[in-house]
Amino acid sequence: MPNSDDGSTLYFNAAVDLIDHNIQAGRGGKTAVIDSRGSHTYQDLSDNVNRFANALKDMGIEPEQRIVLCLNDTIDLPVAFLGAIKAGVIPVPINTRLTEKDYKYIINDSRATALFVSDDLFSLFEGHVNDHQSLKAIVISGKKGNVENNLSALLEAESTEFSAAQTRHDDMCFWLYTSGTTGMPKGTVHLHGNLRATADLYAKQTLGVREDDIMFSAAKLFFAYGLGNGLTFPFSIGATVILLEGPPTPDAVCQILRDHSPTVFYGVPTLFGMLLASNVLPKAGEHHLRVCTSAGEALPADLLSRWQRHVGVDILDGIGSTEMLHIFISNRPGDVRPGATGKAVEGYDIRLTGDDGQVVSQGEMGALEISGPSSGLMYWNQRTKSLDTFQGPWTRAGDKYRQDEEGYYIYCGRTDDMLKVGGIYVSPFEVEGAMIEHDDVLEVAVIGKADADDLIKPKAVIVLKDASIDQNKMREDLQEYAKSKLAAYKYPRWIDFVDELPKTATGKIQRYKLRD
Repeated sequence: MPNSDDGSTLYFNAAVDLIDHNIQAGRGGKTAVIDSRGSHTYQDLSDNVNRFANALKDMGIEPEQRIVLCLNDTIDLPVAFLGAIKAGVIPVPINTRLTEKDYKYIINDSRATALFVSDDLFSLFEGHVNDHQSLKAIVISGKKGNVENNLSALLEAESTEFSAAQTRHDDMCFWLYTSGTTGMPKGTVHLHGNLRATADLYAKQTLGVREDDIMFSAAKLFFAYGLGNGLTFPFSIGATVILLEGPPTPDAVCQILRDHSPTVFYGVPTLFGMLLASNVLPKAGEHHLRVCTSAGEALPADLLSRWQRHVGVDILDGIGSTEMLHIFISNRPGDVRPGATGKAVEGYDIRLTGDDGQVVSQGEMGALEISGPSSGLMYWNQRTKSLDTFQGPWTRAGDKYRQDEEGYYIYCGRTDDMLKVGGIYVSPFEVEGAMIEHDDVLEVAVIGKADADDLIKPKAVIVLKDASIDQNKMREDLQEYAKSKLAAYKYPRWIDFVDELPKTATGKIQRYKLRD
C-alpha cells in the first residue's frame, strides 16, 4: 500500500500485500484455493475478504480488537484471517483440537470481541460463551446457525468493496497461540511485516516456490508452520493451495497426492513415517511432487533415506517456531544433509550460547537463539516469559544445537529435554535417531529416569511396527543395537513398549507426559 498521509508515513497492510496484488497482476480468474467445497479463484477470495472486512465494521468490531477464529481448513479461514487484517482487526486463529478449558482460557486471555467457529466445534464453546464480557458476537461457519449468525449469510449481505485500514509495517497484525506443550498456551503477537518476511526469505529464496506450484500442507492453518505453507506462501506468488478440512490421515493425504497433483508438500516427521508405513503412498513416477518440507521436530536421517528411495524426492528439513513465525534454519534443494537441520535462512542470524550466556565454540552444543525480521513482538499479558524469550534482537528457541565444521546445524534436543548422564550432556534425539534405524521400531522417544542411586539415565519408550513381537527378547535386542550405535553411556537402561506416543496436534512428542 504505497500511499501515505503526510508524505512521510508509508502504509502497509498484509492482506493487501497478499491478495490485492494478485488481482492487479491479472490472476483474478486463477484458482487460489481448492477445499472440500470446490475451487475458489483469486477474485472470489478477494471479494469475500472485502465482504468479511465490511461485516466486522457493521458488527461494531474496532481496529486492534481481537477476534478468535476456531475454524477448520476451508476457504472460510483465509477469508476471515485476511478480512480481519484488511480491516485492521486482529485475527487469532486457534487450534481446533483443544479442550473446552483451553478455549475458555484463550477467549478470556485475548479479550476477543467476536468468535468465528466451525459448526462441528461450537459445542466446545456453548457452555461458556455467555461468561465472556468482551464477546459481542458469535458466527458459525457451516450449515448450522440462523441467518443472523451464519458466516455465509453474513458475507452475502456485504459489499465486495472495502478500503483497507491504514496500518503500518510494525503495527500489530495477528496473534498465534503456542501449542502449550508445557502449560497453558501463550499468545504470540505478530506484526504486519512478518508475513512478507517469511515469504520472501524462506518460501521464495530458500524453498524456491513458483507461481505454477500447487501446494498442500498437512499442518493446519492455525499453526505458524501451516499458516505460511497454506496461506502466506501460495498467495504471495499467486500459486494454488489445497486445504484438507479433516485430519491428515495417510489415506486422506495420499488421495490428495493422487487426485490434485500437488508439487509442494509440507509435512512433519511423524506423518512422513506414517505414510511410509502405509500401503497407499505413491511411488516415484506416480505423483507430481518436486519438493517436500518437514518441521515440528528434527527429521531422522533414516526416515529421509526411506522417503527418498520410495517417493524419489527430497525432504527439506528445517526448524521454525511460533515466535519466529516460520522456518529460519533449513536444508536447501540440492543441498540436503541427512541428520542435519541445514544452514541459516538468508536474512536470519543464528547463535548458540552456553549456560553462561556466552557464544559457544563451533562444534559445541548450545542454546539456539535467532535474530530475524519475522520475530514476534511479545507474549500477550506474559511480561516475564516475554523477557525470557524475546531478548532485544534475539529470540530464544528453547532448543539445543551444535554447528559442525561445514556450517550445518545439528539438532540435539529441547533444552528442557536434555539429559546429563555422568556429568555429560546426552541428546535424546541422538539416541532416538540411532534406535529408529532398527527394522522393528516405528517410533521412539527418549527421556531421563533416575536409577537406584538417583542418577539420571536414558529410558526409551517405543512403538513397534508389529505389536505381537516378543517384547522381552526385543528389549534385549534393542539395547544391544543401541550399544553398537552409540557411546556406551548413552544406551537406554530401560525400554517400555506402548501402542502410541503422546503428541501435540503439530506432531511433536510430549515427552513431559512420558516423564509423568
